[in-house]
Amino acid sequence: MSEEQTVSLVDVLQEDEELEEEASAVLGGSDSECCSYPQGYVKRQAVYACDTCTSKGGEAAGICLACSYKCHEGHDLFELYTKRNFRCDCGNGKFVELHCKLHPDKDDVNSGNKYSHNFFGLYCTCNRPYPDPEDQVQDEMIQCVVCEDWFHSRHLGCAVPDCVELQEMICDSCMKQHPVLWTYAALLTVPVVESEVNKEKGTDDVMDSKDEECDGPSCKRIRQEEEPVCRLKKLQSNGQKGVQSGAVFWPPGWRSKLCSCTTCQKCLAEDGLSFLLDESDTVLAYENKGKTSEEAQRGRDPLMSVLDNLNRVQQLEIIHGYNDMKTELKDFLQRFAAEGKVVSPDDIKGFFDQQQQSRKRRHLNPGQFYCS
Repeated sequence: MSEEQTVSLVDVLQEDEELEEEASAVLGGSDSECCSYPQGYVKRQAVYACDTCTSKGGEAAGICLACSYKCHEGHDLFELYTKRNFRCDCGNGKFVELHCKLHPDKDDVNSGNKYSHNFFGLYCTCNRPYPDPEDQVQDEMIQCVVCEDWFHSRHLGCAVPDCVELQEMICDSCMKQHPVLWTYAALLTVPVVESEVNKEKGTDDVMDSKDEECDGPSCKRIRQEEEPVCRLKKLQSNGQKGVQSGAVFWPPGWRSKLCSCTTCQKCLAEDGLSFLLDESDTVLAYENKGKTSEEAQRGRDPLMSVLDNLNRVQQLEIIHGYNDMKTELKDFLQRFAAEGKVVSPDDIKGFFDQQQQSRKRRHLNPGQFYCS
C-alpha cells in the first residue's frame, strides 16, 4: 500500500499566507470599492476581461478591480494581472446589455486604451490560453514590459536568467519594433561590457574636454545652460553590438541608465516608450505599493480601534474575554491534532455555538463580587 501524501497545518497556513501576499501585491494598489473610471487612464492597475460579456464576437474590453466584483460577479473573467495607462470600459459602448453599477456615465470608447489577444484569454506567440489544458509542459510565463503580453519561457528565443523576478523582460517582437533598444541592450545587459564602459567616465556625467579645462564661473554657468550630453550617442560611439535576436532581460536599475536628453525623450515619446524613463512604472514598484498599503491596513487593528472608545472596565472585560476564547480555541484544536482527526466546518460551528451559550449563561448568572 502506498503511503498517502500528508500536508501539515503549518504548510497549509504558509501557502495561504504566500497566496495572500501575492494577492495583496497585485490587488493592493487598486481600489476594490470604487470604479477607477473617474481617475482617467490609471498609471497602473489590476485589469480583467469578461468572457461572459464580450466572448460572442464582441470587441476587446477591460474592467477595473471594483467592477469585476460589483458588476461581473459570477461571470467568467480573464485575470490580466496589471495594465499600464488603462481606463475602465465596464458598461460603455462595447457592452450591449450590461450597465456599470458603480459609474454608469461613461464615454462609449476609451480611445487611449491598448488591447491585445490577452483580453480574449490568449497569450504568447503561440496564441494559447493559460492555463492550457492541451499543454503538458510545465513552463512559467513572463510578461513583456513594453507590450505587456505574457510569454512561455520556451518561446522567448533566449535563455532565462536566474533571479528572473528581479529583472524586466522585453520580448523579441518589441525589440525588433524599437531597434534603439538593441543599442542599450548591447551595453546594459552584458556586465563585462558595462564595466568597460564605466571605466572611461561613465555614461552618466560625460563632458567635453573643453568643459574639463574651464573652471571659471562663466564656464559653470554655460555647463548648466547647455543640453546634457546624449548618453545614447556615447553608447553608439563605442560600437558595441550584441546578437539582435530573442527577448532581452534587463538588470535592476537599467531604466535610470537610459538617456533622458531632450532629443531622446522626444524619440521615446514618438515610439510610445516614454514610460521606460519612469522607474515607478515597473510592476515591482506597483506590487511594493500594494504590499505597503496592505501592511498599513493590518497595522490598524480593529479591536484596538474599538477599545479606544470604551472605558477602562469595558476594555479589561473585552481583553479577558478575547484571551479566554483564544485559549479555549487552541485547546479545542489541539484535541483534534492529538487524535489525528480532521476539523470539519460543523466542529468549528459547534465550538462557537458553545461559546455563545456560555456567554449567555454568564450574562444570566453574573455571580456576586465582594470587595475587602
